[in-house]
Amino acid sequence: MTTPPPSTFPDVEAMVVDVLKADSGLSAATVAVHPPAGFDGTQPVVLVNRRGGAWISDLHLDQPLIELESYGPDKTTALNLANAGRHALLGAAGHVYGTSRVTEVLEQDGPHWLPDYVYSGANRYVTLLKVFMTGS
Repeated sequence: MTTPPPSTFPDVEAMVVDVLKADSGLSAATVAVHPPAGFDGTQPVVLVNRRGGAWISDLHLDQPLIELESYGPDKTTALNLANAGRHALLGAAGHVYGTSRVTEVLEQDGPHWLPDYVYSGANRYVTLLKVFMTGS
């Protein structure tokens, strides 16, 4: 018997924000799903976005792809934030969020420089990770 897919996925973005905010390497940055007021791409900010993924019914497993956009006043700061975010999320196995549990995190695309066409002065690195979550 297969389990039907859930009507909603767990709020993995909120879970990732919590994991990143708890990491001391990101204490000087704003970690959020949406840019803060007055954001122009040069502040130390890590934005968390779910970029897809899949529900595996038989395993009761969600596999969201999580994008981390790391910004800073210069490339070095942005890269340091990207590496701190990557480190924090790669270490999240075992983290429990509501009725979901992170079982594994795999890097899909490491931090890479990517110009931001919305914020012309931005220094941005983007990282993509797959988070495996079990839950009900």
